[in-house]
Amino acid sequence: MPAKRPPRLPGAANRFTRARLAHSVARFRQINWSVPVAAGLVLFVVGIPRQVRDALLRGILAEPYAVTMLVLFGLLALSLLWSAGQRLDAWVFLFINFRGRRPAWLDGMMLGLTQLGSAVAPAALASWSFLTNDSDLAYEVMLGSLTLVLVVELAKAIFRRSRPFVRLTQTRIVGYRARGRSFPSGHTSQAFYLAAVLLKHFHLGFEAALLLYGLAALVAVTRMYIGAHYPRDVLAGAILGSVWGLLGVVMDANFALKLG
Repeated sequence: MPAKRPPRLPGAANRFTRARLAHSVARFRQINWSVPVAAGLVLFVVGIPRQVRDALLRGILAEPYAVTMLVLFGLLALSLLWSAGQRLDAWVFLFINFRGRRPAWLDGMMLGLTQLGSAVAPAALASWSFLTNDSDLAYEVMLGSLTLVLVVELAKAIFRRSRPFVRLTQTRIVGYRARGRSFPSGHTSQAFYLAAVLLKHFHLGFEAALLLYGLAALVAVTRMYIGAHYPRDVLAGAILGSVWGLLGVVMDANFALKLG
């Protein structure tokens, strides 16, 4: 006679059902979130004047560096499938996040510096630009930052990479536990975008470029230090933010006035 299966306990069955339901709900929320993000990006592209879209296409074709960087972004995304890349990512992440001495003052400084890539930074820069009658910069910063957020969130919804602390139990969380997905880093992309916009708008020199991109790179390091992102996340964010500023995805106010 075949051996009888042990009866499944009601409590275990309920826990299993709840776990599957929670997993399904989480996946549905991720898909549900990607729909309005993609729709918002499509509406933005469709809604801008045709002359602006033509200028954007000409700008892409005239910037070989931007095209090269976009190719690098795609290769980084594909490298997420490489298991050896994940091991290297984890090693570098833990070296920055976990190993060595971590005094409280350094934690506080890194937590403060990471805000240079948050929504506070473009909002403050746009407000300052309005107050100093530099509306061109204010419009470019606001529109560029908002559309960059759409692109970053759409990429996160597509690649769905979990945060480091989900897999790496040694991760140190400094401050709050970041929400959402990990690839690419939104804070890093905003920091590099603002650096590119400021350099272009004020026609700054080499020393200023070193300072601005140095601060943006420091934001990238803080994202790993506080436990929010892997190295490839921040590298992808740096590429995406630099491309966004280089292409001038959102035209400044003078260009818009000429169209009118």
